[in-house]
Amino acid sequence: TNPAGPMAVENQTHVTEFTLLGFSHGQPFLFVLFLAIYLATLLGNSAILALVLLDPHLHSPMYFFLSHLSCLDICYSSVTVPKILANALHPQATISYRGCLAQMFFLMWCAGTECVLLAVMAYDRYAAICQPLRYAHAMSWGVCVAAATGCWLWGMLDSAVHTLLATRLSFCGGARLQHIFCDVPPLLRAACSNTHPSEVSLHAASVFVGLGPFLLVIISYLRILATIIQMPVATSRRKAFSTCSAHLLVVTLYFVTANLNYNRPSSGYSPAADTLVSALYCIVTPMLNPLIYSLRNQEVRGALRKAMWGQGTLGCP
Repeated sequence: TNPAGPMAVENQTHVTEFTLLGFSHGQPFLFVLFLAIYLATLLGNSAILALVLLDPHLHSPMYFFLSHLSCLDICYSSVTVPKILANALHPQATISYRGCLAQMFFLMWCAGTECVLLAVMAYDRYAAICQPLRYAHAMSWGVCVAAATGCWLWGMLDSAVHTLLATRLSFCGGARLQHIFCDVPPLLRAACSNTHPSEVSLHAASVFVGLGPFLLVIISYLRILATIIQMPVATSRRKAFSTCSAHLLVVTLYFVTANLNYNRPSSGYSPAADTLVSALYCIVTPMLNPLIYSLRNQEVRGALRKAMWGQGTLGCP
């Protein structure tokens, strides 16, 4: 916690912009790298959205939630990468105070929403594999729409709390952030006022928004695994493993990087390691998700082949 010192009287409203120290100078290589990642993220997730919309074989709860995940991944990258691209070629990387808070708000909104959405997707697989006779009722379209709406609202509420607390922080001196974009941890490290309420909020969110959904995912997949092992037909087991392994890989990748980003060791990371962890969490992972689903899921691969080679007719049922 940063105790309030003599300079804490300088109110945060006097801060008009932050200097982002993750960029030491104009870096064309980083510009090209992040641009390539961003374009791949937009292309891959837009392709998933288009396939789910156009292919009637993908009009199911599983792919309904997958389309929301792709939308989240596009939002994740669009919140941070365009500003990173703008700063990568400038001698001094900066972001306005209001722009910083807005970036943090939308980033945390996406983070909170995705945590809960991944748990909902795990429950959907549990209901489909472990309770197939009740699946149509348990995951009706009304339930799916309500669950997706709840995920977005839960993420927004969590983000609003963190953002409101961040507006109460004071920043002294040059208001420097040792990062390449605005997020809660670098803001807390840069603040010269009491950060305890924000730290408590972050730890609480780690439990209720992060750990809670993660435990639900683990419980769901333990039940799924037990059911798959008992399946008498090998082809049924392979299909179940195929549809679940992609989601489990996405869940593992997301929660591991999110935990590293928001639950740092007391000694912290080096600036380079901190930037790398955050980049993996909210820039690289959104690019990998559509690749994981398209490579591991037979139905997505089939819809992609039809779209590319014109095999069959895509349309609404």
